[in-house]
Amino acid sequence: MARIDEALKTATLAEADMAKVKELRAKGEEEHKAGNHAASVQTLGEALKLLGL
Repeated sequence: MARIDEALKTATLAEADMAKVKELRAKGEEEHKAGNHAASVQTLGEALKLLGL
């Protein structure tokens, strides 16, 4: 999540992609807090991929 937050500061994505990254980041955090770590890793991985990381 920290990598995503840091990358969002300088990301130059299309508005729709930026919204998707933020949505995936929030979903990943919720999954992590709920103890569903496998799903969290997958969701956050999708966000990182959109950011090119």
